[in-house]
Amino acid sequence: QVQLVESGGGLVQPGGSLRLSCLASGIIFRLYSMDWYRQAPGKQRELVATITSGGNAFYADSVKSRFTISRDNAKKTLYLQMNSLKPEDTAVYYCHSTIGAWGQGTQVTVSS
Repeated sequence: QVQLVESGGGLVQPGGSLRLSCLASGIIFRLYSMDWYRQAPGKQRELVATITSGGNAFYADSVKSRFTISRDNAKKTLYLQMNSLKPEDTAVYYCHSTIGAWGQGTQVTVSS
């Protein structure tokens, strides 16, 4: 049974930083591309960033140059480093594996 557990969300002021983590179990983690999605209130879930099994990273235009996706295959953990956060980054952030599994989400709130 695949399980993805996110952590690291919270309340941060505009311009601040957070690092999200996603611990995977029940999966040969290194074989799969992994994604971060987010869903703001009243909006559709959107893709934020993807990292392939080979370590290639892709970003939504809205987060490019501010967010960095990375992975530690030995720890079966996916990361999202978020810098220069803006109020419009406020959302529930979800970890997703291309095997089709989703985490439960972690809330990120950017507010002064």
